[in-house]
Amino acid sequence: MYAYYITHPQIVMDPAVPVPQWGLSETGSARINAISARPWALSLTRIFSSDEKKAIETAEILAGKSGCLVAIDPLMGENDRSSTGFLPPPEFEKAADRFFAEPETSFRGWERAVDAQTRIVRAVNAALERCPGAGPVAFVGHGGVGTLLKCHLAGTPIARDRDQPPGGGNIFAFRLSDRACLCDWEPVETFSGDFHG
Repeated sequence: MYAYYITHPQIVMDPAVPVPQWGLSETGSARINAISARPWALSLTRIFSSDEKKAIETAEILAGKSGCLVAIDPLMGENDRSSTGFLPPPEFEKAADRFFAEPETSFRGWERAVDAQTRIVRAVNAALERCPGAGPVAFVGHGGVGTLLKCHLAGTPIARDRDQPPGGGNIFAFRLSDRACLCDWEPVETFSGDFHG
């Protein structure tokens, strides 16, 4: 049986609003709606979501078609960047480079990558323990912690070159029996769920 990690797609950025409260843009909502009736999405038996608005909105669109329950878990949130607040995209990209390049160091008070990785791995494992034998299941969250999870599952060092493609709305799959990655990041539009392993 399989699990999927799905990142929220495009959002509405508003520097006046705390980042965890940003929601999906029309483009982001349309992208998830467009794939929500795909066979792999309809097969979902449970969805676990970060408690950030954009992730919950993504999870609810998927659950609306599959009919499965959504469980909200604050431990699945993106790496804590509240110490710096909103950073304009060019500054944010430089900060993210540092976050991945120096995983044991905090960038200006950000949660360290090693700590965020421990947290997301623990959250995923705890969620799977609550629904043994279920599946497929989906985890809906964010690119940063999703990449940290993927690095852990693949047994590779934390590195930004393993990050999702730009724009969000990407997915990778892993096998539940041994937590092995089954594919790399792929845009939700092109993901078919047709793999064997």
